[in-house]
Amino acid sequence: MMKIGLIQPDTLRQKVEDTVRRAIMSGLYLPGERLIERELCEDLGVSRASVREALRRLEAEKLVEIIPYKGPIVATISREEARQIYALRAVLEGYAAREFALKASDAMIEEFSQAAQELGRAAQKNSREEVLQAKSRLYDTMLGNCGNELVWEVLRGLYSRINMLRATSPMNPDRLPKSLAEIDTLVQAFRSRDADKAQETASMHVMNACEVALRNLESKAGLTGRESS
Repeated sequence: MMKIGLIQPDTLRQKVEDTVRRAIMSGLYLPGERLIERELCEDLGVSRASVREALRRLEAEKLVEIIPYKGPIVATISREEARQIYALRAVLEGYAAREFALKASDAMIEEFSQAAQELGRAAQKNSREEVLQAKSRLYDTMLGNCGNELVWEVLRGLYSRINMLRATSPMNPDRLPKSLAEIDTLVQAFRSRDADKAQETASMHVMNACEVALRNLESKAGLTGRESS
């Protein structure tokens, strides 16, 4: 009896998607910049069909905009959009931190602590790439073990756009020490299983980051206005 064959995962399309996503989030492609399909095909060594499919998926994540008669460009984020993203993130991360404090194993709390230490070392080296990697590990640990997969799913979509904001902004020397101190407070809340403190600290951490992001956007808008006048 003939059986249906296994469907192989579309690894090439996924690799193209992941590569372009990383390029956008690292700042290699800047907001508003055109993404020329022919050049992407040449750079990546893949077909136009693979590139187009990847760009459609990134459009769904709001990392790319497809403009009629112009083609794909890197999406821009307005001040109001950024404010809304951070407001939602504060609510969801506060909830996730509360649940993590209550439900995570001691091993997972130690994993979070180690990721926080890794973040501190990356910050001392002033390495944006290593800071972003350490933050990813930090959030993967907390969100992956908070007991709510939907929270993790929604936040993953937000983090792509948040990393765009980070990539186009300088590492703030005033904010970074405060951010690390907030994360240390979060570690202590987790270790003591203080769910209220964890929720409060996680939400405050996000809103403090929001203030910096909005100031950076305002600064860029001011520079753009002066350059065009």
